[in-house]
Amino acid sequence: MAKAGGGLIWATAEDLARNRPVVLSMYRQILRALNSPALPLGHAARLAKKAECRAIFIFGAEERSLHNIQDLLDAARHTLGLLNRGRLP
Repeated sequence: MAKAGGGLIWATAEDLARNRPVVLSMYRQILRALNSPALPLGHAARLAKKAECRAIFIFGAEERSLHNIQDLLDAARHTLGLLNRGRLP
C-alpha cells in the first residue's frame, strides 16, 4: 500500500466492504431517478442513460483508490440531485 501525506491511498478490504452498500444504493437511486416521468427523455434516450450509468458504476467497481471512490460517490450525489430536480446531467 502506498502512503500520501501520512494517509493510505489504496482501499483495504474493510474500506471496500464499507463503501459497497453506499455505492449500490447510489446506483439504484440514479436508475430510479432516470425512470422519472419528469425527465424529458424518450424510451431510447432513457435506456442509453441507464447504460451509461451502468458502465460508469461497473468501471468504478474495479477502483481501488480511496480518492477515486470518493470522487465517484460525489459525482453520483451531484447527478442524483440534478435528476431529482428534473434536469439531465
